[in-house]
Amino acid sequence: QVQLVESGGGLVQPGGSLRLSCAASGSIFSIGAMGWYRQAPGNERELVATVTSAGSTNYADSVKGRFTISRDNAKNTVYLQMNSLKPEDTAVYYCNANVKTSLRARNDYWGQGTQVTVSS
Repeated sequence: QVQLVESGGGLVQPGGSLRLSCAASGSIFSIGAMGWYRQAPGNERELVATVTSAGSTNYADSVKGRFTISRDNAKNTVYLQMNSLKPEDTAVYYCNANVKTSLRARNDYWGQGTQVTVSS
């Protein structure tokens, strides 16, 4: 089994910054892409950013230039640095990882979510 544990959410004023972390643990053979998604009330879950094991990144247009995704492969951890936060960034943020648990088994795993609220 694989667990993803997120941390770093909270309440921040518009224009502020937060850093989210997500650590994977358990029966891990290797990890492929990792990413962050978010879901605001009444909306579907949407992609925020992804990073491959080689470090290639992809961002939603709404966060380009403000958010930075990175990972530490030695720690099986992915980060999301969020700057210049806006009220519309308010959502529950979920970590995702594509994990190989054996030579033949690969699945997507999700964290429990962490609340980010941007408000004055």
